[in-house]
Amino acid sequence: MSNDTQGMSSRRKFLGMAGLMGAGAVLSGCTSVIATQPSKDNGLDAAIFNFALNLEYLEAAFYLAAVGRLGELDAVGGNSKMVTLPSGYAGAFNGQGIPGLSAEVRAYAEEIADDEKAHVKVIRSVLKSAAVTQPQLDLGPAFDAAGQAASKGAIKGFNPYANELFFLHGAFIFEDVGVTAYKGAARFIDDQNAGGNLENAAGILAVEAYHSGAIRTLLYQRRNEQPAGLPKVQDIVQAISDLRDSVDGNDDRDQGIVMNGKANIVPTDANGIAFSRTPRQVGNIVFLGGTTKGGFFPNGLTDDGNLGKLLAL
Repeated sequence: MSNDTQGMSSRRKFLGMAGLMGAGAVLSGCTSVIATQPSKDNGLDAAIFNFALNLEYLEAAFYLAAVGRLGELDAVGGNSKMVTLPSGYAGAFNGQGIPGLSAEVRAYAEEIADDEKAHVKVIRSVLKSAAVTQPQLDLGPAFDAAGQAASKGAIKGFNPYANELFFLHGAFIFEDVGVTAYKGAARFIDDQNAGGNLENAAGILAVEAYHSGAIRTLLYQRRNEQPAGLPKVQDIVQAISDLRDSVDGNDDRDQGIVMNGKANIVPTDANGIAFSRTPRQVGNIVFLGGTTKGGFFPNGLTDDGNLGKLLAL
């Protein structure tokens, strides 16, 4: 084996271990730390997972509505009556969902809907009585506002349920945020009892990353399409990325699906490692620039009493 090959192999092993350690800290805290109440506890574990639960309610509602199964949210502890949909969209509850989805994209959407629904269920089951209830979710006017903000007013009335391509754009708004949110939360978890839970602990972050990669791949395949009266797909995606960057902080960490003329399916730093967001940065995005409410959470997140402390991190 050449020195270059050995170096690449060592780097891959390091990155793999780094990913497992980071993801393990997140969910290991969910499955072990909260349940066993270790002696050393910063008091934020339940707050972090309730923050995550708010986001999972949003993602589950988005995908379930896309495939006509929004009513299933109620069975896992959500509330489909507290979801605002785009005006005129009738497919959320009738099993039909978005009109005209290809068989392939429909299959992806169904699978992701199942995963996000399961995330709501498992986090609630771990937190038990400490789990927060679902807040009001906006999947209608919030997308219109996001579209206008990303396009500087050029795109009005954006509806992610209007057609397949718009659905993929809507999904892109959420997916990268979920990945960076889970990775960023790892540093705040008291992972006292990783032990045998490490493999399962890595699971939820990996699932969100798979979702993100799938959506980014589908959009990259259509990057040169140009919907009537709109920019090319890759430019719309970049505008969404720029919007997230403009509200989440002062640095430039978000990435579109094309960089330097090449495919950019996996957004990473120079070392090939996914970047992180703090709860405050995630909040800035889902509130569309608001401080404690707005955007996809018009009345704010459901607070377990520690939300303010968490957002100050």
